[in-house]
Amino acid sequence: MITSSKSLASVALLASSVFVLGACAAEAEPAEEAAAPAATEEVEEAPALSGTLVGAGASSQGAAAEAWIAGFQTINPDVTVSYDPIGSGGGRETFQSGASSFAGSDRAFKVDEIAEDNFGSCEPGTGIWEIPAYVSPIAVIFSLEGIDTLNLDPDTLAGIFTGEITNWSDDAIASQNEGVDLPDLTITAVHRSDESGTTDNFTDYMAKAAPDTWLLNGENAGNFEAWPAEWGGEGAPQTSGVVDAVTNGTGTIGYADASRAGGLGVVSVKVGAEYVPYSPEAAAKIVDASPADSPGERGDNDLAIALDRATEASGAYPIVLVSYFIGCNDYKDDSVVELVKAYASYVVSEEGQAAAQANAGNAPISADLRAKAEAVIATIQ
Repeated sequence: MITSSKSLASVALLASSVFVLGACAAEAEPAEEAAAPAATEEVEEAPALSGTLVGAGASSQGAAAEAWIAGFQTINPDVTVSYDPIGSGGGRETFQSGASSFAGSDRAFKVDEIAEDNFGSCEPGTGIWEIPAYVSPIAVIFSLEGIDTLNLDPDTLAGIFTGEITNWSDDAIASQNEGVDLPDLTITAVHRSDESGTTDNFTDYMAKAAPDTWLLNGENAGNFEAWPAEWGGEGAPQTSGVVDAVTNGTGTIGYADASRAGGLGVVSVKVGAEYVPYSPEAAAKIVDASPADSPGERGDNDLAIALDRATEASGAYPIVLVSYFIGCNDYKDDSVVELVKAYASYVVSEEGQAAAQANAGNAPISADLRAKAEAVIATIQ
């Protein structure tokens, strides 16, 4: 459970001055008519926020949530926010049960799940909002002595991870990297041995960007969380395991959250006619370049996207994980509305996204997406 609270007190002192005008004695000469005192303008201050806000969901958002909570509670010391990083599925279930006011999820709710209207914290029939608030590039990392970067197109990457391309000197690699002294060395492709959202997003990119090469038993393998044994390679648990295996191996290549790439070599992936390295800006561009998911079937406040992994948009990096911030359009408990609106506003703000990037290494959302998110947040009731 991630929690953070501060007991800070602030006292606002308002001073007012009262001017009393007295009349002279009856026998005194009448004075000129005194000017009427200026009306005192009363300024009504917004009440300070207080209360408790509960959320749960994707562990990918864990480090970002720590930063969001700390920053938000510094501004609002009488509010306690908790976020339990129990995983995307657990977060969605907790939100549906009514045990939390918001959820974090590495995928948006499916259209049929929304149609079931099974959201315990929401007024029946009012629906939910979903904001892609956490964007994290996935780096393709490798270990080759003396080589820091490589250019690879999707089909070559697919061939490497399916076991079709087995040597670093293969012409498919060499032809994209003129002047690079590639060794005659066996490739060891490292994948996650546990079920993983990172694997799901990496394989989704492969299935869509290299559909004719990403094959298993003669058919497009699609996306999945558990790596198929048929492709071989080396399995390692968790992000740290993949990074360690690539770092300590010979001729190794793998995929991991970009914040963990460290000093390893990294791949620039071919997008259209150019090779694009991962960066926060490039990762954010793929979100803006992607269409809405199931337009017309989701509510107006649902910003779920269908990542365009095969995009040719200039400067966009398509191997990313997008995690959603999810809540009710209309809450049963009116007492949490202002808390949710304030916290959600901080999460998508420039300040909140910068704080998360410093703590988690994610890519801040674009100004365009921020404007859409703020418009959604303003309608919460």
